[in-house]
Amino acid sequence: MPLDQVLNAESVAIVGASKTDTKRGFQAIRTLLDGKFEGKIYPVNPKENKILGISCYKKVSDIKEPVDIALITTPASTIRDVLIDCGKKGVAGAVIIAGGFRELGEKGRKVEEELMKTAREQNIRLIGPNTSGMMNLKNNLNLVGLHDVPKGDIALISQSGNMALSLITEASLKSRKGFSYYVGVGNELDIRFHEYLEFFKNDPDTKAILMYVEGMRDGRRFLQEAYKTTLHKPIILLKSGRSRTGQLSAGSHTGALAGISEVSRSAFTRAGIIVVEKSDALFPVAETLSNLPLLKNNQIAILADGGGHATIAADILSDFGVLIPELSEHTQQKLTKILPFTASVRNPVDVAGGTDSDPTLFAECAKIILKDHNVGGLLMVGLFGGYGIRFAESLSLQEEDAAHQLGKLVKKQGKPIVVHSLYSSVKPRALDLLRYYKVPVYDSLDVSCRCIAALSERGQYINEYHAKMNFIFNWRQKAKPEGASIINEAIKENRRFLLEPEAKQLLRLHGAAVSSDALAKTADEAVKIAEKYKDKVALKIVSPDILHKSDAGGVLLNLNTESEIRKAFDDIMHNALQYKPDADIRGVLVSPMAKKGLEIIIGTKIDDQFGPVIMFGLGGIMVEVLKDVSFRVLPISPRSAKHMMEEIKGTVLLNGIRGEKPYDKAAIKKLLLLCSELVESYPEIMEMDLNPVIVYENGIQIVDARIILNDKCSLDINTIRE
Repeated sequence: MPLDQVLNAESVAIVGASKTDTKRGFQAIRTLLDGKFEGKIYPVNPKENKILGISCYKKVSDIKEPVDIALITTPASTIRDVLIDCGKKGVAGAVIIAGGFRELGEKGRKVEEELMKTAREQNIRLIGPNTSGMMNLKNNLNLVGLHDVPKGDIALISQSGNMALSLITEASLKSRKGFSYYVGVGNELDIRFHEYLEFFKNDPDTKAILMYVEGMRDGRRFLQEAYKTTLHKPIILLKSGRSRTGQLSAGSHTGALAGISEVSRSAFTRAGIIVVEKSDALFPVAETLSNLPLLKNNQIAILADGGGHATIAADILSDFGVLIPELSEHTQQKLTKILPFTASVRNPVDVAGGTDSDPTLFAECAKIILKDHNVGGLLMVGLFGGYGIRFAESLSLQEEDAAHQLGKLVKKQGKPIVVHSLYSSVKPRALDLLRYYKVPVYDSLDVSCRCIAALSERGQYINEYHAKMNFIFNWRQKAKPEGASIINEAIKENRRFLLEPEAKQLLRLHGAAVSSDALAKTADEAVKIAEKYKDKVALKIVSPDILHKSDAGGVLLNLNTESEIRKAFDDIMHNALQYKPDADIRGVLVSPMAKKGLEIIIGTKIDDQFGPVIMFGLGGIMVEVLKDVSFRVLPISPRSAKHMMEEIKGTVLLNGIRGEKPYDKAAIKKLLLLCSELVESYPEIMEMDLNPVIVYENGIQIVDARIILNDKCSLDINTIRE
């Protein structure tokens, strides 16, 4: 069922209505009345005749008029029966306040499943459970109980009622902005994040979507919908649960599965979502993106009345990847004519006291700076708004004049201005005028920088938008019959992983550069194979009962002479049987030792929230200790593969250092894309681990490969065609 009838409800039943003013069933009715809800209110309580002057009903099904939505404030144990009664009435949706479900563990999860089954049978969409409620500010449908919520064009979606309260309070105290809707997602039992996105994407009164997320039930569907939404409206998101403690907290609070922060961030960013790391930047970034034009380039000018703030701002913006270009000679000359000789006019521009007696110079400088073709936007930092307070009251009028000019300048130039002011909390009239013109003002320098950086980030995303990167797989499109046969053989043997020769053969079928190996059943065969290679060799056990070969003493390296190879073969066989006496041993893999190069690792896995993801990093200590890796949700594009290599700290090694020649990044990119192709071709692959992969100046070689299959997989070869 579309969400329109639920989120734009014109009639609401309050199940659990009460005369006790501390109970939710009373507060909901009071809030709807005080807020002048435009629709019908139906209190439901079998023991009362009237509440706050409105007639009560014993059951929802007793109401004669249509009911769009029910706010259920009764305990968890009663909700199933309430939903059945709502189904008789044809209620479209229900907001379930009660907790005590998935967040309590397995028992609560089963209760949720029964609740979902009932809702499906009754054709009712659910918000929650364990939710703070929802609000439609356009028609004053307030099912949260908060008073004086500012109206505006930002839709708020949150898994935490307290986070929603803090954001609404911040908007009330520090901004002229407000909200079109608020939805407390809660446990996301029925209506999922991606469905809310689709609704708000099409809502004409919503300009930006603000989100606080702990975990998602269907992360890939969310990414797909976000990818379509962000082309038209910004999504600003804070994801908690980055630390191990935070993940556990998120699980206990909503029962959601908190994902790996690196995976989440890269996935959200790729979908065009503006990800913020700190809660104090969440609302300001949404306010900025809904008010101001985007940067047409990634270059920002800083205008300051003190060197300290200017330098700090430049450092922060550089950390966000924003460029601080030197102003043109023409721009610098014009600034020099109106500023003291001690002023710095290169960028950042420091007025050096020039505004102390005439704050209108801020507006004059801004006009000159924004005409510079190198400049995409302006960040003002320092004391603006406080000159009339700090120096002389007469300067307040000049500041107000400057504010008028600055506000009009944004529209005229089509370039954004963000203002940092130490006097923001004092609320002088000049700063209020800036907000009137939709120029955001903040007292935090870090927040101000994050806001203008967000304008740059979104501007770049829109300019580089690629319609094909939509997180949708073309399953089995490039699968091969031989590859299907390899996987089927493992399935027939009830194996959840491919043997190393099988994994390498599958990779080789798709064009990967895999080391040349051969399987030896006896020590004599191992010696003959080694003679062909005419080099040192490695021996590795091959057994469906031994996945981790090194743990079983099943790997020996740098073997040269016949005696070394024979002894190594016997030792490996002995070790394997010691490790698992009844092991099914297929033989020992003989491989030539790889030439020295740079070790990298590439792996894929199924993420709980987003499905298949891929990881890239340098091998050895870089991945084991430093964990210097990058992630992407699959499938990836050539551009994504390139960015994965550039993101890791060890990328300098790929480029060659201390006179060494660069390594073959084109070959790495090709292998990353090939791994993406493999997962797309064979959904049976749950994990893939290529480690180590040796990279050379020219070329690449996969030395070891491990592929783990889903435990519930079956592959029909007849569906695979050349």
